[in-house]
Parts: sequence; structure tokens; C-alpha cells
Amino acid sequence: MALRSILFNRKKDILILCGLLFFALFIQMVTLDPERPILTYTAAIGILMAFWWVTEALPMGVTALLPLVLFPLFGVMSSGETATAYINNIIFLYIGGFIMALAMQKWNLHKRIALLIMINIGQKPVSILMGFMLGAYFLSMWMSNTATAMLMVPISISLISNLREYYDKNTIQQYAKAIFIGLAYACSIGGISTLIGTPPNLSFARIFHLTYPEAPEISFAQWFIFAFPLGLVILFTALAILYILYVPKKNMKKIPKQVLRENYKQLGKVSQEERWVFLLFTSMALLWIFRSPIVIGEFVIPGWSQIFIQPQFLHDGTVAVTMAVILFLIPSKSGERLMDWKTAVKLPWDIVLLFGGGFALAQAVKTSGLGLWLGQAVTENSNASPLELVAILTAGMSLLTEFTSNAATTEMVLPIIAGIASSAEIHPLYLMVPVTLAASLAFMLPIATPPNAIVFGSSPLKIIDMVKAGIFLDTIAVILIIASLYFWGQTIFDIDLSHFPDWARHK
Repeated sequence: MALRSILFNRKKDILILCGLLFFALFIQMVTLDPERPILTYTAAIGILMAFWWVTEALPMGVTALLPLVLFPLFGVMSSGETATAYINNIIFLYIGGFIMALAMQKWNLHKRIALLIMINIGQKPVSILMGFMLGAYFLSMWMSNTATAMLMVPISISLISNLREYYDKNTIQQYAKAIFIGLAYACSIGGISTLIGTPPNLSFARIFHLTYPEAPEISFAQWFIFAFPLGLVILFTALAILYILYVPKKNMKKIPKQVLRENYKQLGKVSQEERWVFLLFTSMALLWIFRSPIVIGEFVIPGWSQIFIQPQFLHDGTVAVTMAVILFLIPSKSGERLMDWKTAVKLPWDIVLLFGGGFALAQAVKTSGLGLWLGQAVTENSNASPLELVAILTAGMSLLTEFTSNAATTEMVLPIIAGIASSAEIHPLYLMVPVTLAASLAFMLPIATPPNAIVFGSSPLKIIDMVKAGIFLDTIAVILIIASLYFWGQTIFDIDLSHFPDWARHK
């Protein structure tokens, strides 16, 4: 054991040194723009962080702190600007949602829900995996991907805990990878199916309207008809990949339903504490779903935030923290509160820092101009056909958002894409729609999307587990996006590549 520990630490030392050496060589030998060395510095820091995150040379939370040290030193961003990126609404959504998850665990509500799912969905491993992924997919169509992940993680943890009673340790460790990764992927895939499902879709709708005010409106129904079947195909592709890679084929037999029912009976009657936590849990989900107005064609479901003077001040993080505070207010039968600070501090703070580091890196990519430079480098290819250009842009967006915020990257890149479309006289939707979809479909790294980060921080996953499945799904998702646009997207969005619309011309 001592020798193994020494070799493990020596490997970490080598990886740390390799990262630093590559960082130094990149700065010395690469010049992205002679007049703006800040581009090279930002890229070098991003590559160093990505290398240490992927190899886990340092704890993820420590690597996430690099922007606080390196951005001020290299003149990328000031200490104050960098520090403010580490705390925002998404961070508080995560903190509040995870406190709710801890409350569910404290009162065993998560175990009750997990057993009910297993009893009703099915007892085969692939059925359980499919049920979880479909549930997350459907929820994330209507609510924040991050919020959906926060809702489903405690149930997933309990499910794996329950399965330990039926299968050996190695089998469960392997199957747990499929459950947790599948949950993260389903949250992201479900979000692309509706215009309100994920921030890049909302950014697209806003940027398209601002850039082309005379263009026909992209309706909720129009987007749904195109993206929903595409999302389902990608979802079942993800299910197939995870089944092949991580679901044990020999050692996982069907669990008898009677055994599950016996385990459920052992939990006893539903306690008062469970009822309170479940009430708050469902209230949080409903408040997330109906916070903003839901527009489906001419049918509008008003959002509850509209009753306040400044509805834009309210966020999903507001809801999560409100529910977390209420948990500290309601007493249990024993006199203690539904949540106490001793339990709350079990939050995975390294993932809070991971979020912050990702936000800081995304902010630097935007403010330094690196995002603009990368967009132009990818898109300025006048010799490419429209189909080749779509492939380059979609693949480039998918790769870029592995390292940066998908919302921030979409905000940076879509205006560039619109400009390229207008100057090359290619229908703007032919380029903008697939790039928008690709922004949400980043599956390889924990920092790529909030669901990836949440699931990674709440499970025993290693980065290589996510990379192994993600590299296949990323590639297939890009191909499916391009194919869906080619075969039915042009009809749905009225795209005629032989005719450049008048509303897209510069006037």
C-alpha cells in the first residue's frame, strides 16, 4: 500500500510539472495575435486548467482557484473582477438545491422515492437507467437543467444505495457510472427540446430577433417540432452508449418486485418530517417551472414572478435559497429543525469552486476577446460549402463549450455567426440553429455544463468516466444535429439555400 501511494503521488507530481511546462512553452512559442498578447495568456491559462482538471493532477477545487492567481498576474482580469465571477445566482441555486437534497437524505425521503421508482418503472438495470433518463429529460424541457439535476441527484444516490443490497460492490460501482452520467446527459439533452429549456435557446431567440427584426418569429411550436425528436434520438443514443460502456451484462439480474416491496415496508409509515420535506421539494420544483411565463404559440401561462414589482430580480437561485432557509425554520417532532448546520456543511464545496472557476474562465474568454478570435478563426472559411461550414461551426461550438459556460459562449458566438451568414449570404437559421443546439450538448467534462458539474460533485465519478462516454456522444450528437437540419429542419424553419431572404440583408 505504501509503494502504491508513493507511485500515485509521483504520477501526480509528473502531471503537475507537465502542465506547468506546457503552460510556459505555450506562452513562449505561441502568438495568437501580436498586438494582443492577452489572448495567448488567456488561452494558456484555460489549457492549464483543462489539463489539470482532466488528469486530476490537483484537487478540482484547487485548480478552479487558478484564475484568482493567474488572471491578475498576466493582466487578463483584475482580482476584483475575477473574484466576483465566483459567486452568482447559479452558485446559490446549487447551494440551496443541495441543502434540500441533504434534507431528503437526513429524513430518508430519497430512499422512499427511489424504491417507489424501482417498483413502478421496472427492476431490470436498463429499465431503471432509461426511466431516470426519461424523467430528467422531460423535467429539463420545462425547468432549468441545473434545477433538474439538483432534484434528481438525491434520488439517484438513494437508488444506488438500495441496489447495494442486491449486487456486489464492483458491479454497483460500474452501474453507478451509467446512472449518474445518464442523469447529467439527460438534463442537457432535454433542455434543447424547447425554447425555454436551456439558456442558449433563449439567447438564440433574443439575438436572432435583435439582429433580424424583420425576420419571421421562431415560435415555441416550430422549435419543439424540430428539436423534440432530435432530443429523443440523442437521448436514446446516450442510453445505448452508457449501456455498452457501463451497465454490467452478466452480474445484474432482475430484482424481484416482492423484495422491493418488502424493503419499502421496512421504511414504515411516512413521517411528518418526510411530508414537510416532500412538500417543500415539490413546491421548489413547481416554483422553478412556473417562475417565468411559458409561451406556447398564442397560449401563455403567466409566471408567478410577474406579480412582483421587479420580476427580473427573481431567479431560480432565489427559490432554492428560500426553500433552504425554510428548512431551517420548521421544527421536527423531536424538536430539532428539518435542517441543521452540521448537516448543511456537508455540501461539496469543491464543486462550488469548480463552478466559480468555470465562470471566471468564461468571463475571461469573453472580456479578453479570445472568444471573438476563436469564432472568427473557426468561421472565416470562404472556400467551405454551406454544409461544410455548418459542420465546422457545430463541431467547434461543441468543443468550445466543453471549457466555457454554454450561455456565455452562445452570447459571444451567435452575433459572429449571424455576421458570417449575412456576409456569405447563407440563410442565418441554417448556421445559427445547429450552433445553438451544440452549445448545450457538451458531454465530456464536468465544467462543460452545470448538470455535469453537479452530478460529478455528488458521485464517485472520475473525469475519465465522463470523457470516455462523452467523446462518443459529442461526436454522434454533432452528426445528428447536422443530419436533422438537413433532412427536416430546412422544411420546418422554411430555409431555402438557393434564396437569401431579404430580411437578412444589411440595410
